[in-house]
Amino acid sequence: VQLQASGGGLVQPGGSLRLSCAVSGRFSVSFIGWLRQAPGKEREFVAAIRWNGGHTYYADSVKGRFTISRDNAKTSVYLQMNGLKPEDTAVYYCASSNGILSSVRSPTMYNHWGQGTLVTVSS
Repeated sequence: VQLQASGGGLVQPGGSLRLSCAVSGRFSVSFIGWLRQAPGKEREFVAAIRWNGGHTYYADSVKGRFTISRDNAKTSVYLQMNGLKPEDTAVYYCASSNGILSSVRSPTMYNHWGQGTLVTVSS
């Protein structure tokens, strides 16, 4: 599986951004997720979508503000980010996992990663 993230940029607090992840190749995955890494911090889970079925999962810090979705052709995964806060500043990655549901929030269970896209929330 190949993953390519895009859509990052500079946005003011309270603003919105939509990240896109192009998914390609011959593959079988359980989840596609968005994870992020802020400067000086460990990589953390943001959101994931079950590839077959479409169920979604979120970190508590973004629940109610971020929405993960995918297109019906299963070629792209999106992360709509609303109500952005300075603490959302990070490099955002899309990644795939063949893990089980209980591990969906664990960054170590994602085994294929795209390049990151930088999101900066600042006035």
